Amino acid sequence: MDSTSYLALSRVDALTRSLEVTANNLANSNTDGFKSSRVLFSDYLSKQRNAHGLGSEKTLDYNQDKATYRETSQGTLRQTGNPLDIGINGEGFFNIRTKDGVKLTRNGQFSRTSDGTIVDLSGNALLDDQNRPITLDPNDDVYPLSIASDGTISTQRQQAIAKIGISTVDDLNTLHAEGNHLFRPTTRLHQVDNTEMRQGMLESSNVNAIQETTDLMRTQREYDLNFQLIQTESTRLQNAIDKITTEPSS
Repeated sequence: MDSTSYLALSRVDALTRSLEVTANNLANSNTDGFKSSRVLFSDYLSKQRNAHGLGSEKTLDYNQDKATYRETSQGTLRQTGNPLDIGINGEGFFNIRTKDGVKLTRNGQFSRTSDGTIVDLSGNALLDDQNRPITLDPNDDVYPLSIASDGTISTQRQQAIAKIGISTVDDLNTLHAEGNHLFRPTTRLHQVDNTEMRQGMLESSNVNAIQETTDLMRTQREYDLNFQLIQTESTRLQNAIDKITTEPSS
């Protein structure tokens, strides 16, 4: 394989990763609290040698997948009317207790179990600011539930039942995505006190579906062009080899 094919192959490899990330963003464009991802590419310069094995000024510019980072901008808050739907207006994440430890989420679609525990879509308990599961009195379901902007939960019968805990990390790109709405922290958590919570609202995905579709089509076209280039170069080299190795007829 010659240099042209290697260069095109490095680009195809990078574009494959870009297609995967963009397709995942599009698939979750309607997932509440989902944060889109972006692929960061860099150039790898390879200095070439001349026919005598000495260094020359010629370099080859290869593409390489440097990293994937998360776009953390807030999604639009939309009204749902469900008293256990909670939207975060500002930074931070809800703390969720799972069998594998505390996880974080921006998806505020919660419900109440028969014993009064407030849980997420997977049945994991929502934690308060003391890292304890929030459990309401099962007999309180006849009273309207109120969630203040600071996260304090109360009913007409019982005031200040619990305060929802909101946490974050110093570097959001250290969060490891698990599924389509949970994040596993890999560094120390710290509480966020200045975030506003909106009852009866949910944060939509921050994916711009139109932009992602445009990016997907552009990347697919570039992928196809580079793949065709590899095939063309392969055919050209094979034809050259066939001509060289064909014995002249007598």
